[in-house]
Amino acid sequence: MKDTYIFPAFFETNEDGITVFFPDLLGCLPCADTMEEAFHNAKEALQLHLYGMEEDGEKIPEPSRLSDLQPEANQLVTLIDVWMPAFREKMLNKATNKTVTIPRWLDMLAKKNNVNYSQLLQSALKQYLGVQDDGKLHYCG
Repeated sequence: MKDTYIFPAFFETNEDGITVFFPDLLGCLPCADTMEEAFHNAKEALQLHLYGMEEDGEKIPEPSRLSDLQPEANQLVTLIDVWMPAFREKMLNKATNKTVTIPRWLDMLAKKNNVNYSQLLQSALKQYLGVQDDGKLHYCG
């Protein structure tokens, strides 16, 4: 797993906007209305696509060389670079919804006492798993 990836991207301008595609990463196809938005979306899509490949254990291909690519008249080819550590951290800290089942009487008592379920569950899980607020596992029993 690398920290930085650099892949070539084709920016194709048409009447209905800009489509971006990465010749080495099929399925990574952001689009936009403006060039500024296209660059932003290309970077974001590349991060998400590569993160998904990493999570799935897929081999990330070597990027094509710019000199080997031949754009058409309505296409611009440029390199998009992404730095993955911050993106991975963002994805790991993304909140996720969980459904829990508790007795009704306990739910009523918790509501009466203004219990914040999310905060309580996070705190209890951290304590149970031996995780401190720095997000690192210090003990797992």
